[in-house]
Amino acid sequence: MILIGENINATSKHFGPAIKERQTEIVQDLALKQRQAGMDYLDVNIGPARKQGPELMEWIVTTIQEVVDLPLFLDTTNVEAIEAGLKVHKGKAIINSISCKPERIEALFPLVKKYNAGFVGLLLGPEGIPRDSSERGMLAAELMAKAAEEGIPNEDIWLDPIVLPVSSQQDQVRGCTEFMQMFRELAPGCQSTCGLSNVSNGTPAESRPILNLTYLIMLEKYGLSSAIVNAFDQELIEIARGGKEAIKRLIWQVMDGAEPNLNTLTPEEIDYVKTTKVLLGQSLYSHSWLKL
Repeated sequence: MILIGENINATSKHFGPAIKERQTEIVQDLALKQRQAGMDYLDVNIGPARKQGPELMEWIVTTIQEVVDLPLFLDTTNVEAIEAGLKVHKGKAIINSISCKPERIEALFPLVKKYNAGFVGLLLGPEGIPRDSSERGMLAAELMAKAAEEGIPNEDIWLDPIVLPVSSQQDQVRGCTEFMQMFRELAPGCQSTCGLSNVSNGTPAESRPILNLTYLIMLEKYGLSSAIVNAFDQELIEIARGGKEAIKRLIWQVMDGAEPNLNTLTPEEIDYVKTTKVLLGQSLYSHSWLKL
């Protein structure tokens, strides 16, 4: 699985000030550590960047690529800043993201073509977040059709079905999972990606890792090819690189309808079974789901 490090983020409490103050050494050190941790791409999120966005994006792309040769996801709502980053980026960059809203498509598809970039297709329509897997499918088909009209191949599209918090939008988590079941047939040649940690937003801090890990394994079953992740979550990286095969098989069995005998499982395995059922919508979410 392709891993995209999420840690260079201007909205971060830890690193945001260093980005805004253009502290070269701190930003470069963070980029190097993410590469050493095994990331394949780095997401560079400068936030809305309404003031001096182009200058900031140009600086941060150049600063990172002085020490790291990984391709970057350029993450901001500021279109001018996106182009500033594309101009100086070495290699093929990815625009993160282009939603299904006409104004975003009209503004950014020309940049995809001009700079031979890829883009994250965010399945967010004019009316907001899709209600279920069917609406996600319609938005994906529409986005791919419009890209094809502009001569943009599926291979340059990374579809993001929008992962939402299980703590507040459990039905939406199920809709995202069901969309991924149809992904291979619906979007041949496209990559798939997501902001994985969104699924655990709003949950107790000690419970977030198992939610993230379980959902990564669940989406992998249906062909998830990449994820934007915390570059320093060693257990998650281990799983993404093929580790914990027994846990993976257990989760996939539950997804296929099996009912494991909890008396024969370890405490860790029981926690993964319980978490899978919550993410499937088979059990109602509560902050204490692991204790029930």
